[in-house]
Amino acid sequence: MSVKIYHNPRCSKSRETLKLIEAQGIQPEIIEYLKQPPTTAELQDILNKLGMQPRELMRTKETEYKENGLDDKSLNNAELIEAMIRIPKLIERPIVLANDKAAVGRPPESVLAIL
Repeated sequence: MSVKIYHNPRCSKSRETLKLIEAQGIQPEIIEYLKQPPTTAELQDILNKLGMQPRELMRTKETEYKENGLDDKSLNNAELIEAMIRIPKLIERPIVLANDKAAVGRPPESVLAIL
């Protein structure tokens, strides 16, 4: 089974989710998305698998969210996705991909459903 985790090692939920995956005997591909953000196509695929709109996957409490005017409700999905790629800190974490599905590790146990 191929498992990927979009991971931020400084985030406790991300670290907990990674430990939980490894405890299942799985060595996931770890993508430090702050260093290596997803492409537009990858992020769109993740959103599709999650069944979410871009704003639902954004960290709206980050200062960059308001500083960049992303609270503007007139912005379309393409503009929001572009902002998430440009400022990857805005992407909720961690995101786990497995078995052609995706889950956000909040709480970490939520990823078990797709493993």
